[in-house]
Amino acid sequence: MAVTVALAGDTMLGRGVAEALREDPDRPLFAPEVVAAARAADLFVLNLECCVSDRASARPDPSRMFTFRAPSTALRSLKELGVSCVTLANNHALDFGAEALGDTFDHLDAAGIRRVGAGRDVVEARTPAVLEANGLRLAVVGITDHPAEYAAGPGRPGTAFADLRRGLPPWTSETVRSVEADVVLVTPHWGPNMVPEPLGYVRAAARALLDSGATMVAGHSAHVFHGVEGPILYDLGDFLDDYAVDRIVRNDLGLFFLVTFDRSGPTRLEAVPLKLDYCSTRPASGEDRAWIVRRFSNACARLGTAVREERGRLVAEFAWSARASGTGPRI
Repeated sequence: MAVTVALAGDTMLGRGVAEALREDPDRPLFAPEVVAAARAADLFVLNLECCVSDRASARPDPSRMFTFRAPSTALRSLKELGVSCVTLANNHALDFGAEALGDTFDHLDAAGIRRVGAGRDVVEARTPAVLEANGLRLAVVGITDHPAEYAAGPGRPGTAFADLRRGLPPWTSETVRSVEADVVLVTPHWGPNMVPEPLGYVRAAARALLDSGATMVAGHSAHVFHGVEGPILYDLGDFLDDYAVDRIVRNDLGLFFLVTFDRSGPTRLEAVPLKLDYCSTRPASGEDRAWIVRRFSNACARLGTAVREERGRLVAEFAWSARASGTGPRI
């Protein structure tokens, strides 16, 4: 039985986006074409790059240059997209403290959106979410390699922190191996901002996650998309933001991914070119779209992945060897 999973990277509903929503809570953040593509998927997982809280008493972390907090009304947009699960394992989950993080949990739970990568203690932060569609069970594991001070602990709320520069911590491998699901998706928030390709330690961590039993690894943090190497999507890029545009790496251009799985693993990947305007996202067109096609095709080619255009999307097919052989997937 096949299941299509939508994957999106950093989705920032705070700061300028939050101000726009306070002025008009019904303001559309995503173009109808993007919503339609998202809702065509069976499941949707993204990185929520902010906390969600309406408390005036919550104060930003004074040590942070950028702090992101969304109003609870922002979750309407995620519901409209059909988001099934978010990862909160990132460097903005605790921008407004434990109180606002707790509000985030409550608002997501009330909206019926599953969450991973952060919790009221370290056990909850590391616990996967198991989603189901068409009889296939998808486990989602969220981890982040920064910042260490946001890490959850015994009785302390925070994120599922893993110091990946030192290698894969044993708990991550144990979590991946022990979860009962047909497909295991690990979604790490790793590496620095605005780098055009994955660093060496990120590539090593991705391979270690696959060796631990992950079916696919889909990362984020760079704010720009990277290439695909087999079942590794090193960086999904941004999905929604109000960020200043870097005209070299073009963080105003992105991709939205649709991956089809069966019980043996991923079989097909489709990437939809996006243009990220200020506080809104729409399909890319013209030279913007051409830039995305060149950038993604070249990035994938350097990793040994062939990409073709099909009905306005960038497509790659997966060919699977038997998982028991230990050779894993190729693309």
